[in-house]
Amino acid sequence: MKLTIIGFWGGYPKKDGASSGYLLEHNGFHIMIDFGSAVLSKLQNFLKPEKIDAVLLSHYHPDHIADIGVLQHARYIQGFLGKKPERLPVYGHRLDEQEFLKLTYKEVTKGVEYDPSLPLQVGPFKVTFLRTNHPAACFAMRFEADGKSIVYTADTSFKDELVDFSADCDLLICECNFYSGQDGKNAGHMNSIDAGTLAENAKSRQLLLTHLPHHGDIENLVNEAGQKYKGPITLAEYGKVINI
Repeated sequence: MKLTIIGFWGGYPKKDGASSGYLLEHNGFHIMIDFGSAVLSKLQNFLKPEKIDAVLLSHYHPDHIADIGVLQHARYIQGFLGKKPERLPVYGHRLDEQEFLKLTYKEVTKGVEYDPSLPLQVGPFKVTFLRTNHPAACFAMRFEADGKSIVYTADTSFKDELVDFSADCDLLICECNFYSGQDGKNAGHMNSIDAGTLAENAKSRQLLLTHLPHHGDIENLVNEAGQKYKGPITLAEYGKVINI
């Protein structure tokens, strides 16, 4: 599996950046995990919009779905240019019906409901879900293919169930919207100590900190998480590629 980080800022994109969006590839299949603000623009340095095979959404906050509309327009316009792509499945939960219905656009995209209680097969990936602690209905995701696993926490405060869900994963993509000493529980987010604790208790092979805050020195997040987790820790950055 090959992961390319497209966007990683929490809430909104920092200057010249993008909010949540991750390109995951395996055996020639391209899936986008979340599709936040400015993701479409940044993605095109790596993959054309018409080459995406599927999109999988954790929840419907704008920093995770803001560019779905412009993705729909991009693929629609490509059809007029003689490069009409196949209809794109956009997977989402149906706990917010109004937002789910927006995932379907003409013959360009099709909203596909996932049942978070059941595994989902998308291309070569087996995906399982865990509901997180967040103000909006949101689901963490575990991707498995050819004996390897990647866990994406999406947005959440720390919860014990995440430990078993993330157990022995090859890569933990963990949200880290707060620094040590800050309590993100009411906002539905983790701090650096939470992220390190989760990675250590789950015995994750490596930790990627993402959904980063706009204030402070984000390099400190690595040192803080390292107080709990003794494995390799990486800060998300645009264009970073991780091969599993």
